[in-house]
Amino acid sequence: MSATFITATGTDIGKTFVAAGLIRHFREVGRPVDALKPVATGFDADQAAASDPGLLLTALGRPITPLAIERIAPWRFSAPVSPDLAARLENRTVHYDPLVAFSRKAIESAVGTLLIEGIGGVMVPLDDTHTVLHWIAALNIPVVLVTGSYLGSLSHALTSLDALRRRDIAIKALVVNETPGSTVPIADTIATLRHFAEAIPVLGLPRLPSGSAQHLTFVDIAALL
Repeated sequence: MSATFITATGTDIGKTFVAAGLIRHFREVGRPVDALKPVATGFDADQAAASDPGLLLTALGRPITPLAIERIAPWRFSAPVSPDLAARLENRTVHYDPLVAFSRKAIESAVGTLLIEGIGGVMVPLDDTHTVLHWIAALNIPVVLVTGSYLGSLSHALTSLDALRRRDIAIKALVVNETPGSTVPIADTIATLRHFAEAIPVLGLPRLPSGSAQHLTFVDIAALL
């Protein structure tokens, strides 16, 4: 059994895209895989198939039912904002200790590879005192960090790397998911990040219509997990 936390430098960067791509690759090669998205905001039950939990279930080849959604994403909120604010808007709370316990239980009982997709970026608040970084550190499992290639992504990626390193969290890979319409070539972003990433592999996910490059990158990422 192995478990990996998929996190990012911010929201809408491509965590679910990376997680779903890895799931599909593992299934293609016959490697047992499961995935969780324990905390989800901006969730609309009427559009469950298009949600992050729904996309993970589709990649896993499982039906998108209320029970299946509840199993992989028990903390769901309607507002598309940070978890602490989304919960507050519903007079609820993301209870940190149960979230960690839920994740640990899934890790302990997993067969094959378990991917746990976080929410937003590394420092997104879960409640008034905990961030996603606290959650990752409590689980003590390695991460794949996803960033974009937009202008400003270098600072966001290096800040996230520094935060993870200060907690002694193992970083399996830094994945640069190409930002549509970016003024910065993805190759330049990758080259710069490699100067600062030290021994951490930096892999690019260019957006090509054929999808062939993406598939090759998922093979490379999977080999590191």
